[in-house]
Amino acid sequence: MHAIRQHQFGGPDQLVLEELPDLVPAAGQVRIAVQAAGVHLLDTMLRDGEAGPFGVPELPMTPGREAAGTVDVVAADVDPTWVGRHVVVHLGAASGGYASQVVASVGTLIPFLDAVDAAEAVAMIGTGRTALGVLEEADLDANDVVLVTAAAGGLGTLLVQAAAGLGCTVVGVAGGDAKLDLARSLGASIVADYLVDGWADVVRTVLGERRVTVALDGVGGTIGRTAFELIGPGGRMVLFGYSSGAPMPLEAADLFARGVSVSAAIGPRLFARPGGIQRLAELAVERLEAGVWSPVVDRFPLADAADAHRALTGRRTTGKVVLIP
Repeated sequence: MHAIRQHQFGGPDQLVLEELPDLVPAAGQVRIAVQAAGVHLLDTMLRDGEAGPFGVPELPMTPGREAAGTVDVVAADVDPTWVGRHVVVHLGAASGGYASQVVASVGTLIPFLDAVDAAEAVAMIGTGRTALGVLEEADLDANDVVLVTAAAGGLGTLLVQAAAGLGCTVVGVAGGDAKLDLARSLGASIVADYLVDGWADVVRTVLGERRVTVALDGVGGTIGRTAFELIGPGGRMVLFGYSSGAPMPLEAADLFARGVSVSAAIGPRLFARPGGIQRLAELAVERLEAGVWSPVVDRFPLADAADAHRALTGRRTTGKVVLIP
């Protein structure tokens, strides 16, 4: 098998393709011939040696927590009918997704239809489930004016589609003309380039007397704060991260002054909901199979994992970044 290995913490150049022995599933596990592996911003932080949800990873390691492909080997105690099935899995603390093979416990597998593209399926296992958690917290309806920051990103593209599908007026905020065009194609009727000074005034002008009622923000920093200030009284903001590297500056006095509520959709809230994150992932895959969601996927060869990391942190990607072995 081939896998991306990291022997030291540091920049993208630490990610190197190596040949390793084939994996053998342990009791209760299957082996998956990987057709697509998801790349997440958290992967770049772990690569640098920052602590993630499971702490600082031990080296050497194979990064990646999201994989989709076909079951090709099962342990002796596993139902052999799993062989040949298309599955997607979140590997959690085990990691190892940037590879041509992964092993996973049967209870973590989510089957998907043969007609479904593996790269799109892998977009559902982490990004899709988070999007559903955000949407559940946002509780949108057709009367809402919904602002989505990073509207051309993996999460943003799904949130734009979902809000537009509910009949909301969607404001897509992204950087550069190509990303704005993508947001429009997914259902944003208003777009603004947050790389251009005064982008908030563009939104205010187009909305006229209307105000943003819901802001969905995963960027944080000054962009998140600007989005917050566009929300009208009685509106709400749902946070799902801060890809800018800094949380949105916010004090309790801001909530009283503006009459806005703010909540966080990720972290403990995702795990505490009925069925947990596994059920959210299953629902996300069902949306994909039904054609409700059409994830945008930016594909890189497995050997180019370093380039994928550079592109992701350099904001040169759209949709979900995926490695193809």
